[in-house]
Amino acid sequence: MFTSEKGVVEEWLSEFKTLPETSLPNYATNLKDKSSLVSSLYKVIQEPQSELLEPVCHQLFEFYRSGEEQLLQFTLQFLPELIWCYLAVSASRNVHSSGCIEALLLGVYNLEIVDKQGHTKVLSFTIPSLSKPSVYHEPSSIGSMALTESALSQHGLSKVVYSGPHPQREMLTAQNRFEVLTFLLLCYNAALTYMPSVSLQSLCQICSRICVCGYPRQHVRKYKGISSRIPVSSGFMVQMLTGIYFAFYNGEWDLAQKALDDIIYRAQLELYPEPLLVANAIKASLPHGPMKSNKEGTRCIQVEITPTSSRISRNAVTSMSIRGHRWKRHEQPDNNNDATELGILVIPEISVTNVAGERTGNGEKGRTLGEIDAQHIQGVQETATDPRTESKGLPEIRRQKSVRKMMEDGINSPGRVQF
Repeated sequence: MFTSEKGVVEEWLSEFKTLPETSLPNYATNLKDKSSLVSSLYKVIQEPQSELLEPVCHQLFEFYRSGEEQLLQFTLQFLPELIWCYLAVSASRNVHSSGCIEALLLGVYNLEIVDKQGHTKVLSFTIPSLSKPSVYHEPSSIGSMALTESALSQHGLSKVVYSGPHPQREMLTAQNRFEVLTFLLLCYNAALTYMPSVSLQSLCQICSRICVCGYPRQHVRKYKGISSRIPVSSGFMVQMLTGIYFAFYNGEWDLAQKALDDIIYRAQLELYPEPLLVANAIKASLPHGPMKSNKEGTRCIQVEITPTSSRISRNAVTSMSIRGHRWKRHEQPDNNNDATELGILVIPEISVTNVAGERTGNGEKGRTLGEIDAQHIQGVQETATDPRTESKGLPEIRRQKSVRKMMEDGINSPGRVQF
């Protein structure tokens, strides 16, 4: 660690001690823009024997319990690196050199498991039902499965997953270690949108190292340092995958891809079904090519959202509306003679449903079908009008001369229909 970097950290430590409480919000706002301070703090955390590690951990804990949201997020960005340093030291059997890091992790854990009143929190999550639409799916596109899920949801069988209550811990042991670390990663994933790119890079790198250390793939990755295996739990790996999935779409494609492959490699060796299921699902959903880097802001996963308005038009033909539709000719009855002189074949009205109560005589059904065929042949367009307009004083137009009668009267049309 260079002298200049050490000076930046020491100045940061002394500045917060003399800071008045009224200036805390402005201090927290300006703190996230100090990139040199963040890089120096990473180097302090990566050196377990550093003399600045203990005061840095103490101040990060003071940030977390200050109640200021931005100071809390500032501490959370170092959480992946802190977890890696703790696991690396624990694997090397040198537990005493990680005392301050363990105290910081326990302090954050004990603060997160209780609410502001000091009561134990119970986190709940309702698993989405496929019968209800979301930004990811439409129930109508699933088919018969949607009906089954809908029937189950109506009987109140929706599944709710609970996390907690979590007991307070005074020290980390081999028995409760990953219970605490898994919960801490859950808190980190809840604030992923506020994490800078350097924190996402640290997350991907420590996930790869945790999964391959002590295995043959460590030589492929060329990771130096510890060579002993670090035990992991299934739930801890699932939480790692949550952060990696976010990193894919927020400018860290290459590191996230490497971390995903390493998690699949370790999950196959451990025969953990949950990480394998989640990791393969993520891998199958990824686009074929890498996403463009976006350092200025977060990216989102593009999905097609179903419009809220109904897809069925008000003018759509239904079984009820067909009853009121009639075939209408373009010309009025008083213009029939003019149309006849021009050689235009005028198609009389055909009552499709006999709304007016007419009785069809013998042979008229066949003639009606012939008239419809003649309409298609001549290319005559017919418009369907609303039957409600007939109630406004217009007399119902009776059947005119049939097509056969007009043909017998000698009307010459460009396309003569043969019966």
